[in-house]
Amino acid sequence: MSTIRPIRDVDIDVRSLRYFVAVAEELSFTRAATRLFVAQQAISRDIRRLEDQLGTRLFARNTRRVTLTPDGERLLAGARDLIAINDRIIDELGASTRPIVVDLLSEGRLTGPTILESTRAASPDREFRGRYGHGFGAALRLLQTGELDIALGRAQWRNHRLPAAIATQLVRWEPLGVLLPAAHPLASLAAVPVAALAGSEIDVNPADPEAPEWSDLVVQFLELSRARATAPHLPAVGLENQADHLVRQGIPILTGVDHVDIAGGVLRPLVDPVPMFPWSIVWRRGIDAGALRAITAASAALAAERGWLTLPEGAWLPEPESSSG
Repeated sequence: MSTIRPIRDVDIDVRSLRYFVAVAEELSFTRAATRLFVAQQAISRDIRRLEDQLGTRLFARNTRRVTLTPDGERLLAGARDLIAINDRIIDELGASTRPIVVDLLSEGRLTGPTILESTRAASPDREFRGRYGHGFGAALRLLQTGELDIALGRAQWRNHRLPAAIATQLVRWEPLGVLLPAAHPLASLAAVPVAALAGSEIDVNPADPEAPEWSDLVVQFLELSRARATAPHLPAVGLENQADHLVRQGIPILTGVDHVDIAGGVLRPLVDPVPMFPWSIVWRRGIDAGALRAITAASAALAAERGWLTLPEGAWLPEPESSSG
């Protein structure tokens, strides 16, 4: 028999339930905090408050493991249902009163704006509003809180699992390239062999906490190319700042081949092998179905027209995409 006291006079915070479900699925407060991009102390605090409200312990904890108590197991299914109902109500109420907010990842990269423009053209009755979050870590956090509807970018990286409430669809393999100052020795080449970067310094900004998907890819690319990264620094946000940064530092910047022109620089694709960046549409389950159909259909049409899902021979894929096919 459950020890949970009657809770008709208790208002349960949905955020606390989200934290509870994450810990229950991960069986780790640390992994749950990483998954939700919040501090572990915040998760521990909210779950203690939830346990106090319900008058029972939800987890059995010791120094080596975390397990659900019988009451925790009883709560889990209902917590998932309540979160789903909460999200559906918010989505249904918001669908007709607010625009669909789409994170386009990074200013200068053209894949996101191309998908957004195509979606708007195919669905003029809906308002899609783009934003630049500059990293999927930040976007994932906003997706889970409902502040963001859809994100575009790399949805997987090593040692990370997406929450069950988040769904994805691969829409493009984009070859990587390098932005070069016009006077750089490699700028005279039509394409830059990866081996030509060995021993040289390149700007990959590998330590951005808001972009774990990029940091993970960069580490793997540096191992492939045997190049070395610049010291961690604030990213050059905005095209004017990026142009100034490129010319001032005088070294290659890693990016995708679909990038806007940068004053004072040239873009060259990387070859031998061709390193790829995977783009996915990522959304929170239960969002406006019509908006989701619109953006996935527009992306599929672009992929078919431009061969976005066709990998070049000898392409290099990062992990975990390489293992998952």
